[in-house]
Amino acid sequence: MKFYLDEDISPKVAELLKKKKIDAVSTHEANMAQASDRDQMIYAASQERTVVTRNRDDFIRLTVQFFNEQRPHFGVLIIPYTIPGDKFRLTAERLQKYAINHPSGMAAYTIDFLKGKQS
Repeated sequence: MKFYLDEDISPKVAELLKKKKIDAVSTHEANMAQASDRDQMIYAASQERTVVTRNRDDFIRLTVQFFNEQRPHFGVLIIPYTIPGDKFRLTAERLQKYAINHPSGMAAYTIDFLKGKQS
C-alpha cells in the first residue's frame, strides 16, 4: 500500500511510516503544498497512492467526481478527529496497521475511515 498524506497531516507522520518500511509521501515532500484538493487527488492517482486526509467532505465529493469522470483513483483514507492531529506516532501506528491489513491497497473509488480507537 502506498500513502499520499494530504497537507493537513504532518510530514512527521510520513517520516515515522518510512522508518517502519511503509511507503508514504507527504504533500510537503511532493512540493504540492497549497495545491487544490483536486490537484492533490490527481497527483496521488498519478503515483498510484491512496490519499490520507482529515478533509472528509471535500475528498468524498472529489471521489464521486472522479468516479463520474472515470478518472484514476486509488482510494481515500480519512483520519477522524478522534485521532488528534498532534499525535504523530499514534497516527503512524494506525496507518501502519491499515497498510498491513490492506497490502494490495484500496480498490478504486473506495473511501474508508481509519479506526480512532484501538481494535
